[in-house]
Amino acid sequence: MSTISMLQHLFQSTGLYSITWGQIVMIVVGLVLIWLAINKQFEPLLLIPIGFGGILANVPLAGISGPDGFLGLIYQFGIQTGVFPLIIFMGVGAMTDFGPLIANPKMLILGAAAQFGIFFTFFGSLLLAQYAGFPFGLKEAASIGIIGGADGPTAIFVASRLAPQLLGAIAVAAYSYMALVPVIQPPIMKYLTTNKEKVIEMKQLRSVSKTEKILFPILLLLLCITMLPSATPLIGALVFGNLIRECGVTERLSKTLQNELTNIITILLGLAVGSKLGAEQFLNLSTIGILLLGLVAFSIGTATGILFAKLMNAMSKNKINPLVGAAGVSAVPMAARVVNKEGLKYNQHNYLLMHAMGPNVAGVIGSAVAAGVFLAILL
Repeated sequence: MSTISMLQHLFQSTGLYSITWGQIVMIVVGLVLIWLAINKQFEPLLLIPIGFGGILANVPLAGISGPDGFLGLIYQFGIQTGVFPLIIFMGVGAMTDFGPLIANPKMLILGAAAQFGIFFTFFGSLLLAQYAGFPFGLKEAASIGIIGGADGPTAIFVASRLAPQLLGAIAVAAYSYMALVPVIQPPIMKYLTTNKEKVIEMKQLRSVSKTEKILFPILLLLLCITMLPSATPLIGALVFGNLIRECGVTERLSKTLQNELTNIITILLGLAVGSKLGAEQFLNLSTIGILLLGLVAFSIGTATGILFAKLMNAMSKNKINPLVGAAGVSAVPMAARVVNKEGLKYNQHNYLLMHAMGPNVAGVIGSAVAAGVFLAILL
């Protein structure tokens, strides 16, 4: 082989020769996600692994996100099998205090109302399939709809069983909107509430006993087993983590679930989700349609939570700050933190975090129930 041929072959093996415009676009998208995480602090624990995984997925020739690449292997083990979502649910249960929901059970209504976005998107997907030629059937529409709950683990779990061919796009959409809660929700909260409603101060919640906190996850699991067994994997993982937290005799296990195990799975899950930002997978009509439907679903879920809180105020003497309705989506605890932050903008003495945790926890349960309904009907 001549020197010129060798140099030509060497140049053809470089990324500069092989990279496509689509890969360049997606690498820029990955960098933007990392910038949002670092500069704007938008859920950095999610966006940095997702953004970096997206960059690695678009490295030409390396095959990092392929079936034999290390990101591809992580994806196959944790995402396709549904293992990572269940472990994340255990971690969420261990980190979540169900006390605010137990103290104010009517917040279940707001969690349920926010799931309206799931069913709206389900029917929206079917309409796109009928009138715009999108390749969505009932199973695909159900998987896309779960994005509306802003619950990444549940969306992945359902898609892995109903629509594995859409799993990558659904995972990216669900986790992207979870991370962008601080961007998407505030404008909706601002325009759907009056200045008078924004400053409503809610009464302090009653204290919840240890016995109540131990019994709640057990009763919730028994109810799930009795009424909707298909939701048991998700609900079971959630309440197991919460029981580990509340029982008081497994502190080491609780700390492991809250910290080391959840952190490890978050890193792996973020990289695996980011691996599906490859240009050849991401830049197509179906994926763009899923992203748009997910955004609409999440926005509607936020809006219906707020509107139901306003409706409850019309029928109750004890007023609810309608901002807490936005926490009915399942993004725990991001949505509750956003509600608290927005509430403080209008009333510096109004701390809504614990009140918002009630519908936030209810939203996690609600999205798992919606997932169970879809699985029971379509599997």
